[in-house]
Amino acid sequence: MTTPQTFTMSVVLNGERRCAPVDRRMVLVEALREGFGVTGPKVGCMTGDCGACTVKVDGKVVKSCMELAQAADGSEITTIEGMGEDGRLSLVQQAFCDHYGFQCGYCLSGMLFAAEDLLDGDDDPTDDEIRYAIQGNLCRCTGYQNIVRAIRGAAEARRAETAS
Repeated sequence: MTTPQTFTMSVVLNGERRCAPVDRRMVLVEALREGFGVTGPKVGCMTGDCGACTVKVDGKVVKSCMELAQAADGSEITTIEGMGEDGRLSLVQQAFCDHYGFQCGYCLSGMLFAAEDLLDGDDDPTDDEIRYAIQGNLCRCTGYQNIVRAIRGAAEARRAETAS
């Protein structure tokens, strides 16, 4: 049911057409969590600095705390839950597991989407390029070394997959 403060938001969320009543004043991360029940994107700083709320909207990496939900109505949205296929982790997600690239998981959405975005344009980034690509995401657990290793590992896995 909608009220004057709500509207029915319709999106393709992780490949599935979904609708939910959403307050017009909500930012996208709130709508995803409260309206659609998706918990991957986290509410962090609410200023776009930490990256915990990162998602893809129509193929573009977005800090969902910086976008009104209403602006994403009708869009295709991918959250961390929609990264893998057929119940399997994506290469980037698997590399983060293999290289212990996360601990608490709060920064994971931002790191994974930043890594994917980087690797989509560069299949062999340097450590400096990796660090530059993830600089818009904050992690307080790993010290970034394992994250850089994980992204390098994902790049190697992508190159191996392409070669075969």
